[in-house]
Amino acid sequence: MMRSSKGARPQASMGDVAVLAGVSLGTVSHVLNHPDRVTPATAEKVLRAMAMLSYVPNGNARSLAAGSSTAVGMVLPDLSNSLFIDVARGAETAAERAGYTLMIANSNTRLERESQHLRTFTQARVAGILLTLNDSEHFAAIADDDPTTTPTVMLNLAVPRSQFCSVSVDNQSGGHLATSHLIETGRRRLAFVGGPSSLEPVQHRATGFAHAVREHGVEHVRTINPAGVNRADGWESGVALLPQVLDGLIDGVVAATDLLAAGIVQALSSEPRLRVPEDVAVVGYDNNQAAWDSPIPITTIAQPGEEMGRVGTELVLNEAQRSADHVHRSVVLTPTLVVRRSTQHPGAPRNDGARGGSS
Repeated sequence: MMRSSKGARPQASMGDVAVLAGVSLGTVSHVLNHPDRVTPATAEKVLRAMAMLSYVPNGNARSLAAGSSTAVGMVLPDLSNSLFIDVARGAETAAERAGYTLMIANSNTRLERESQHLRTFTQARVAGILLTLNDSEHFAAIADDDPTTTPTVMLNLAVPRSQFCSVSVDNQSGGHLATSHLIETGRRRLAFVGGPSSLEPVQHRATGFAHAVREHGVEHVRTINPAGVNRADGWESGVALLPQVLDGLIDGVVAATDLLAAGIVQALSSEPRLRVPEDVAVVGYDNNQAAWDSPIPITTIAQPGEEMGRVGTELVLNEAQRSADHVHRSVVLTPTLVVRRSTQHPGAPRNDGARGGSS
């Protein structure tokens, strides 16, 4: 490695990237100049290495690339979340149909990694970038920094059309749908378990919950906003709700994510005096694997992840190919209800298949 000046942080080289990624120098060069010649999995390893090393291609490497490539870059926040796997699957299908390849990077919901991946994809001269966000603060920071001039579409978050195209889901409608379902099953004393205020989709789901409660004239007993939206946060929320559920003060819970719902169901089921759904029903959101793999399959609101990825790819390629007359669009998709055992009365027909069953 070379130092730009005495005492300065060493500047990473292509060789450093190749060693960290476990690939050849030629593969790193292909990722930079001909991304269509490497597999998405290999490209992801190289891009991750570039981000970790803060590698910036030199002028000679950049000059080798003639225009943008036939690759589309995608930044996902959490590869353990099956919703985002669906988004990637839809994007890959649309990209291949148009003769492009999809390159995937995982940010682990960290702003600095999101920004770095954007810069790396830009340096690789991809045709377009799909950025999946659920944090409005992250979007504000990225939009203010504007690290890329490459056509970029925001997924999972509605943003101003003056800046970017976006594809999102009507989360307010989804929250209303989840709550109305509980009410239709006879639940009248409801709780909502949300999450951090910075997560815009969660806040929209909370708004839909509140509208449904007012519309149907039922009681909103309690709201819990845990620090996160994962299973452990759901467990803690379920433990907090347990006394009121045992006293009959709460008979239905709407959770902002399936991971929260799974933790809540687990906590409530640990109390031998309680039965789910006979004593308390629980609805989640996302149609995540946590919903259908739970010991008590969880009723949920399914987001059209594959459609989100497909539409986002079509938008970003339209912008890449027709930049002169491209008009930004904001596409909002409709969620659907998937009924499973966590809300069904005993003896009711079940619909708790692995993925199917919107109703």
